Amino acid sequence: MNTSFAFLGDILSTANRNTLIELAYLLAAGLFIFSIHWMGDPKTARRGVFAGVAAMSLAVLFTWARPEVTGYLWIIVPIALAVGPGVWLSNVPLTAVPQRTALSHAFGGLAAGLVGTAKFLYWYLHTPADLTSFRVGAIVLEVLLGYLTFTGSIIAAAKLQEVKWIPQRPWVYPGQNIVNFISFGVAVVLGVLLVVNPTGPYALWMFAGVVFLAFNFGWMLVMPIGGADMPTVIAILNAYAGLAAVAMGFVLDNKLLITAGALDGSSGLILSIIMCKAMNRSFSNVLFGAFGQVQQKAVGGEQKTYKSETPEDAAAIMGQSSLVVIVPGYGMAVAQAQHKVRELYDQLKKRGVDVKFAIHPVAGRMPGHMNVLLAEAEIPYTDLIEMDEINPDMPQCDVCLVLGANDVVNPCARYDKNSPIYGMPIIDADRAKTVYGVKRSKNPGFAGIDNELYFLDKTRMLFGDAKAVVGELVKNLATGSGMH
Repeated sequence: MNTSFAFLGDILSTANRNTLIELAYLLAAGLFIFSIHWMGDPKTARRGVFAGVAAMSLAVLFTWARPEVTGYLWIIVPIALAVGPGVWLSNVPLTAVPQRTALSHAFGGLAAGLVGTAKFLYWYLHTPADLTSFRVGAIVLEVLLGYLTFTGSIIAAAKLQEVKWIPQRPWVYPGQNIVNFISFGVAVVLGVLLVVNPTGPYALWMFAGVVFLAFNFGWMLVMPIGGADMPTVIAILNAYAGLAAVAMGFVLDNKLLITAGALDGSSGLILSIIMCKAMNRSFSNVLFGAFGQVQQKAVGGEQKTYKSETPEDAAAIMGQSSLVVIVPGYGMAVAQAQHKVRELYDQLKKRGVDVKFAIHPVAGRMPGHMNVLLAEAEIPYTDLIEMDEINPDMPQCDVCLVLGANDVVNPCARYDKNSPIYGMPIIDADRAKTVYGVKRSKNPGFAGIDNELYFLDKTRMLFGDAKAVVGELVKNLATGSGMH
């Protein structure tokens, strides 16, 4: 197998292999940067994906061509084994993108941890002189962040997938934050001792302790966090995985890995900041606040009454409106109703109705989730309006159609200081003249509390699957209901 890429080695050897490899790394780094930049705009997102694929392909191919890389069979076999799971993960429904992302972070963290473990054991057993304090420090950081990212991401994915044996509510016990801090603190102390004396008689035992505590700390960190905060936790774990990759780059002396890891880590941090800002929360509140404990009190309040409406009457009102604002949410994603929503959009446009989509930063559990779904249905980007831009227009909105959204339109976020979502910026759906809420059931939203919007006098409910309900609206508009 070592001759499989002999032709590449021959080509590179004639033109200074190392120089070409470094140039390829530089090009890959540039493509990674442009990839992130282009994916920041829906119009260039596809180009960003291709740039990222090209960058990773360059990185893998030219790393493979490095003179010190041998034993190609050990490279080819794992790649071949990973194809099946990779194809499966690439075909999950858009509603499962958050948990698929968590699994990707888990695999990345595990890879970093395994590489760090392998390098430490190899150097310790065969070339102890290579275990410098700097390298051991990088390995400890890589192992800590890698393994805690692995177990933490597995728990996060399980919570988002609503796996039965993983509680959605915060799993807490007295003094759990203290236990977590002590666990992490012991791991750090062991890591410092290793850095001070990398080849000491107890080095292997201390390293084993770091590995065990890192695995343990990951799930201990995430289990106390409720399901509503999992998207933010995933973004934070993304930052951890990126930092683990940076440390791995220092261990392997690979500049491109350092660059790619830094981009990954910083983008994860920025995403975490965006999500925390969108929910008016802090990092410490997300990680240690056990979001969800207060919710159970709120759910136990007095029963309120919904006022129902028929799709025929709703279509008549919408067809006679000047401005209709549609607020998409997780319910739309679950029902995969985006194409029916496009049909509704077309029907209303035919009648001269101005139609806008109000996009909350964390609607659908991840930033950009709703944008992707609506773009898939080819709804013009110009009609996708961010929360801060659409809110001033809501008092002029004739009809606000809320499709499976709960917490992001709940007015109690403004005034109820006992609510777990108090202070969270919301879309001002309650300021529209008429509100139609589409829900599958009367169950509360992701935060576990009733939505006050749905009990207002101006609100009427259309219960059912979002795809079916919107389909009925389209049918009634198409057959004449709602004509001026």
